[in-house]
Amino acid sequence: MLEDLDLQAITDVAGALRVTARVLNVVEKLEAKLERVTAENQRLWDENNRLKGGQIGYMRMADSAGETIDPRIRRTRQLLQRALLELLQKKGFEEISVQDISEVSTVNRATFYAHYADKFALLECTVGAQFNELLEKRGVTFDGTCSSPLKAVLLSLCDYLAGLPGGGSAVQIQPSPHMESAIIAIVRRMILDGLKQHPSESLLPAEMAAATISWALYGAAKEWSQTPNRCASEHCAELVVALISPLMRPLTSVTAG
Repeated sequence: MLEDLDLQAITDVAGALRVTARVLNVVEKLEAKLERVTAENQRLWDENNRLKGGQIGYMRMADSAGETIDPRIRRTRQLLQRALLELLQKKGFEEISVQDISEVSTVNRATFYAHYADKFALLECTVGAQFNELLEKRGVTFDGTCSSPLKAVLLSLCDYLAGLPGGGSAVQIQPSPHMESAIIAIVRRMILDGLKQHPSESLLPAEMAAATISWALYGAAKEWSQTPNRCASEHCAELVVALISPLMRPLTSVTAG
């Protein structure tokens, strides 16, 4: 990039400034390239970990503080996530483009795609970061051995939905279908990771059990958030978990009805 740069040809201040500008431009391009390469390496590492059965799940999607991750990658992702949240205050997700996110975050499109496949992947990571904070506050860990963490997950869902604009009022803004899908995907992934830690001979595959439980938890939390004069979330969570906890036990037979 700088092979043809002749420093001996600099004879005045203007020439020095031109050379300096060129060097800075090259450095900026190299830094951008390095960030893309680092992001790609991170993606490949994640994929390799997933194939080996590692727990990427919601913790990975949320870029939790416990991860070993390049500070530049973390900063770029935070900029993109904040930009999306800012845009969501002004218009619907369907109306937001990658270009909008790029302009608000001051992160160019090429770098955006080095971190996220599309705006939907960014949405899931953004929702995951917020939801993960609620889970961490409640100290939620789920290893598939008991149903008690499901209550904390449901309470976190209630907290999240109640925290949306207008939460607790008749004009509460409900999540868009895309955001709902992102929330459910995060919960499903967490539950599935826990179930797979303790494989069973259940007739119901772990994937189906995780999907059923995650949709049930989200559906209950959504119904609770939309109910006027609703009961305390703790009471709601106890009843719902009692209803769905049998799904945690291996299904070994089915009685014909």
